[in-house]
Parts: sequence; C-alpha cells; structure tokens
Amino acid sequence: MSIRALIVLLAAGGLAACTQFPELDRTVSPELAASEYPDLVPLEPVLAQATAGRVDAGATQAQLEARVARLRARAARLRGSVLTGRERQRLAEGLQ
Repeated sequence: MSIRALIVLLAAGGLAACTQFPELDRTVSPELAASEYPDLVPLEPVLAQATAGRVDAGATQAQLEARVARLRARAARLRGSVLTGRERQRLAEGLQ
C-alpha cells in the first residue's frame, strides 16, 4: 500500500469518526417497550410449509409441452385457407 493511499484512508477514518451519531434512545414508543416479545415457534412446520409450495419440474414440463402442442395446432389451423374452394373460384373469376 502506498503512503498516499494510507494517508487518504486515515483521513477518511478520521472524518468518519467526527460524524454526529443519531439519537436512537427515544425512537421506541412506550407501548412498544412495554409489549411482550413474539412467541418462538418451531422451525419444522415453517420449513414444511415452505417446501410444500415448490414447483414440480415433471408436471411443469408436461404442462408446457401440452401448451406448445395446442399452440402449434392452433397456428396450423390459422395457416389454412379462410376461403372455400367455391369462394376462391368465384373470386378468381371476378378478378379477370
């Protein structure tokens, strides 16, 4: 470490030591100070509840694949012709 970096570090530490510390003694209300501590609960039920909401990878994969198949089938239906053969022929005759 260079001498210049050491001087800057010491100056910054000295300036930080001169800051005004905030008043924290009177920030707690008397009602809060008189209230009881929260009940301690066992950790196992909390962990069981947390793991119950996990995503099942196999089911999610199956749902996504089914949705992809439905969307592809819908896209194929939409790619098809909107007009029937008779309507196309009538339109072609009208354009000539």
